[in-house]
Amino acid sequence: MSQKSFIPVLRELARAYQEFESFSSSHIRTLDLTPSQFDIVATLGNTDGMSFKELGEKTLITKGTLTGVVDRLEAKNLVRRVASPSDGRSQTVQLTRKGETLFARIFPAHMVHIGQAFTSFSQADIDNMQTVLSRLRTALSAAHNK
Repeated sequence: MSQKSFIPVLRELARAYQEFESFSSSHIRTLDLTPSQFDIVATLGNTDGMSFKELGEKTLITKGTLTGVVDRLEAKNLVRRVASPSDGRSQTVQLTRKGETLFARIFPAHMVHIGQAFTSFSQADIDNMQTVLSRLRTALSAAHNK
């Protein structure tokens, strides 16, 4: 494959991601959350909590930013920090009862919002997109780890 042949794919992938972020963020902001705050609430939903390291890996929010976002969610009484039972030096971030209630309300609503963008695709189209994107991620990871 020549180098020029994949450049349009990279552009389209970047544009698709930008449009997804814009579409998603517009709804998230109506929920009185920032996209990073929503990401943390959604990631913590239906879990017993996560360490800052796990939360950073699952959300791709950098450590410095993550601390500030968790601080703001804690100020809204949506999350709490709990000392890790296995490592006294680390903390686990958990949803509070108010955070769990918020998650139960907003996560399904956001999935409905996002789902609007997929109504014109068949299940076969969606399955194919997932397969191709997974293959791309695997190829990028392999190339990165060489």
